[in-house]
Amino acid sequence: MAVITGLKIGDVAKQTKVAVGALRYYEDQGLINSERGDNGYRYYSPDIVQQVRFIKKAQSLGLSLGDIREILTVHRRGDLPCDFVQHLLQEKIQQLEVKIQEMILFKTELEAYRDRWSSDQIHPQPEDICPLIEMVPLTQVSDRK
Repeated sequence: MAVITGLKIGDVAKQTKVAVGALRYYEDQGLINSERGDNGYRYYSPDIVQQVRFIKKAQSLGLSLGDIREILTVHRRGDLPCDFVQHLLQEKIQQLEVKIQEMILFKTELEAYRDRWSSDQIHPQPEDICPLIEMVPLTQVSDRK
């Protein structure tokens, strides 16, 4: 019977302010590792706190757990993943530029509706829920999804 030492999941949760469920999920996703004791408890190495904090910081930059897993894989191979991280951030910036342009266009459309609706004379039909929304072409709604 081997005795395993390390931090229990509750200790890691307290030190990192990350929920136990999230830690289990990180482990299921291959982001962190633990060893199981004979009692079935998960035991983590002391460097787990730094790893979990790294994951949270990477998430705060908008990186997905898949991206973070790739970064950690590069690190575990013994390589410095900074070039890869810069590549991921450049992709994220380009995605944001596209979304910003889409949002500007959508805002312009909403402003046009607002301005037009403020001057339109409304003639509701009995079955209309809101005549203003009823006037919106369905193609515009489906194009945005």
